[in-house]
Amino acid sequence: MAAGRSVNKISEELKSLSLLGTAGGSGGGGGILLDEDDEAVRLANVRKNDFKRWERVRGRLINILDGLELHTGVFSAAEQRRIVDCVYDFQEKGRKGRLRERTYSEPRKWMRGKGRVTIQFGCCYNYAMDSNGNPPGIIRDEEVDPIPPLLKQMIKRMVAWHVLPPSCIPNSCIVNIYDKDDCIPPHIDHHDFVRPFCTVSFLSECNIVFGTELKINGPGDFSGSASIPLPLGSVLVLNGNGADVVKHCVPAVSSRRISITFRKMDDSKIPYDFIPDPDLQNLYPLSLRGQQHPSILPLRQDQPPKNAQPSQKFEQAQKAQQAQKVLQSPTLQRPVQLTEADFPPLSSSIRVQTYRK
Repeated sequence: MAAGRSVNKISEELKSLSLLGTAGGSGGGGGILLDEDDEAVRLANVRKNDFKRWERVRGRLINILDGLELHTGVFSAAEQRRIVDCVYDFQEKGRKGRLRERTYSEPRKWMRGKGRVTIQFGCCYNYAMDSNGNPPGIIRDEEVDPIPPLLKQMIKRMVAWHVLPPSCIPNSCIVNIYDKDDCIPPHIDHHDFVRPFCTVSFLSECNIVFGTELKINGPGDFSGSASIPLPLGSVLVLNGNGADVVKHCVPAVSSRRISITFRKMDDSKIPYDFIPDPDLQNLYPLSLRGQQHPSILPLRQDQPPKNAQPSQKFEQAQKAQQAQKVLQSPTLQRPVQLTEADFPPLSSSIRVQTYRK
């Protein structure tokens, strides 16, 4: 058992990460433990993929997908249904005028790919120059609805499960509801939002396309250097080159889809009347081995073989030093200190091949 923490206390903290609420209620209020689903097993089954695609950019050969992470197994099928039902409830409220004016937008479908519904929480983001002369970016004097309880629980889950860093907790999000043939054109997310940010996928799988130059072949038809499938319930984290060097887009989808993108606003761009949500303060990832990082093996297992070359010994020594720094990092000194007996270790990241268009 973790020092100074009772089993009941740990159990209570895990309950707060559950997304299955009681029946009824659109906001996704209080959570309960998942029926016949142990939080420890769920956490151990999360998988993280990262990606490589080497291209020359401004004369330098770089991995243009560096900084992308795809986490699968974060939200169960039951949780996905709960979230989707909540999104449809938001849409119904928006159509009835029960959300703030700039929260809900449902444009008229005048051509293929041009009818995506958006629901914004936390801030109003302007995609292009509007009729009032506001440039693209966060409109600081506009008010939208705050992040609903169920979506806040999603944020807590992603921070607790090491998907998002506690240094970049989202305080805004945008819900996208796609009908067949809707799309998102090539773009780089505005720097009114800091990195990393993430998007969660629901209802149907689709591809997200990346490239330094994305080709527009026709309405909703885009091609680029790499195409990454987004499984149901997966979380794609965008950072580094994957967020800032390459553009990304979602070609016309073949069936209805929902995505929720979570982002943290730059402090200098926060709306004037914005009030930080106390539920999203002081969130920390679960520590799975006391003071040890979950993906680092004990140092004794990193010792080089007796017949290792000097270069191998030097490389192993460097790895050991880096591991020790991580173990001593203050970011790992968290209120929730679980032992290896409490949770099995998180799976380490794996490399997957990117898809070419």
